[in-house]
Parts: sequence; C-alpha cells; structure tokens
Amino acid sequence: MTATAQIRLTQFAAGGGCACKVPPGELERVLAGLPGGRAGAGTDAAGDLVVGLENGDDGAAVRIEGGRALIATADFFTPVVDDPYDWGRIAAANALSDVYAMGGEPVLAVNLLAWPRDRIPFELAREVLRGGADVCVEAGCHLAGGHSIDDPEPKYGLAVSGLGDADRLLRNDAARPGTPITLTKPLGLGVLNNRHKATGERFEEAVATMTMLNRDASRAALAAGHTAATDVTGFGLLGHLFKMARASGVTAVVDSAAVPYLDGVRASYAAGYVPGGSRRNLDWVRPHLAADVGEDELVLLADAQTSGGLLVAGELPGHPVVGEFVAAGDTAVVVRA
Repeated sequence: MTATAQIRLTQFAAGGGCACKVPPGELERVLAGLPGGRAGAGTDAAGDLVVGLENGDDGAAVRIEGGRALIATADFFTPVVDDPYDWGRIAAANALSDVYAMGGEPVLAVNLLAWPRDRIPFELAREVLRGGADVCVEAGCHLAGGHSIDDPEPKYGLAVSGLGDADRLLRNDAARPGTPITLTKPLGLGVLNNRHKATGERFEEAVATMTMLNRDASRAALAAGHTAATDVTGFGLLGHLFKMARASGVTAVVDSAAVPYLDGVRASYAAGYVPGGSRRNLDWVRPHLAADVGEDELVLLADAQTSGGLLVAGELPGHPVVGEFVAAGDTAVVVRA
C-alpha cells in the first residue's frame, strides 16, 4: 500500500459532507434583511429574478429569452469519505442536484477546490477532480476551469449553471394540501458517514446512493406535472420538509414507518454514530414539530444527508410515498408512527 493510499481524508476536516453546513437557524438570521436577491425587487432587471432568497430554495433562477430560466447554484464541502475519487463524485452529484431539484438540466460547471498542500499530497487532488469530472460527463454537463486555493482543510464542490422552463420550475413554495410526499433516496447517510469517519469502514450502498444523480427523478416529476420539490441534504428530511411546508403555507404529515433507510443505519445509530448537524437540525425544527414517535426516530428523520434524494410534492413511480401535505395548522411538520 502506498503512503497516499493510507491517507484518510476525513481526518483532515472537523465536519464532513453536508453535515458541516452552517446551522439553518443561524443562516436565516444572517440572511434576513440583506439587500437584493429577492424576486422582482432591488435591481434594474426587476421581475427577471423568478427564484431568489425568499424561501431558501435550492438555487437562484433568472428568466431569460425564450421563456427559459437560467438556474445557478454552488455547493462544496469537506471530505465525507476517505477515497478521493469517490469524494469528488459525491460532491459533484450533490452540487448538480440543486439544478435537478428545481426541474432544470445542468449545462456548465466549474470546480471549487481548497487544498492543504503542505499536509496532503497534491496528486490526491487530481483524483478528487477526476471524480467530479466523471460525474459531470454522466450528467452531460460541461466542466471547465474553476478556482483553487491553499487552505488548512480540504474542500471540494462545483458552481453549476443550468436551464429550465421558467414557468415549470420545481419550487419549494408550490406544495399544495392533499398532495403526497415522495422521497427518492433512503435516509441515514449522515449516520453511516459519521461511522466511516470514526472507523474507516466503507459502506458501498451509501457511496452508490450519494453518487446517484437526481436527474431521472427530476425529469419524472416534471413529466408528471408536479410543481414542488427540494433535495434532502444537510438539514435532513425534517429540516428540508419544514422549509417546503413553511414556504408553501401548508403542514407536512410524515408516516415514519414509510420512510426508507440504508442498511446498517439503525445499528450504527444505536452504536452512537450521529453527526452533530443531525441534532442541530432537530433542535431547529422542534418548535414547529408535533410527533408521536420517540427522540431516536426524530434524530434519524433529521439526519444530515449528503447528496440525498428529492422530496417531491406528488407521486413518482418506483419511489415511496412517506406522507402528505395538508391544510396549514399550528405546526409545519407532524410525524406519525
């Protein structure tokens, strides 16, 4: 085994993957009141911005000629796995997901790379970039250039631009009462990634899940005429569902027994492998939560995902319905056993 093969990338970062996101409550307080960035206000192009900061959607969208929308997003994070090629694939799939979550198709991406050159051999960065490039090829998205810096912690991701129909975007403020809630990937990625970071154990199903593009689910949602979706990443199922319910003025009811999990998640959770971000997610949602399940189940439902699936307001063949949106009430999320 070579010296570089023995390097565990996850040991060079305090957090990992989307679990290292800024807590949602803190982020919202910082963004509140900032000028610009809101649809139809604040610039000479008033009205062209169709999705902005208002509801914390997956990307920003601007109406351009021909009735199309230009969708822009950026996403990067510290290593979630030790294998550099897999980390690159996961980070790229996660960044592209923001475009798919809005019903768009990614067109162009650029790399975002931070690397501690004095601590980790720089040739490993090439493997990270190769992983990102291979996923962009799979997505049919150009990857060209980007930006790199010397940094104490390794970080990688993409800034992505995509195109969609300006009048048929999937938005997080368009869920309606009586609509089923579909989840397109199982949960538990945060728990398994936390165990991987602590022990070095490799979870092939988790890697396969994180590198799977949300392209097919996005296209299926559009083909079915659905209008509301978001992806499940660092704020967990409960966090992202709360944001969608709040933005849409509805309440989300979750059937906890219908929520799928990756193999080994419950055993890993019972062994104490839980990202701190998962508990912070639950603390943020708790004031708006009504539940008749236990604390452990709620933590799993709030587990901080990396490159998770789509939450779609509507049914998608082949994917489980995990609840429904109902008329607005006193709470935004209800969890039932």
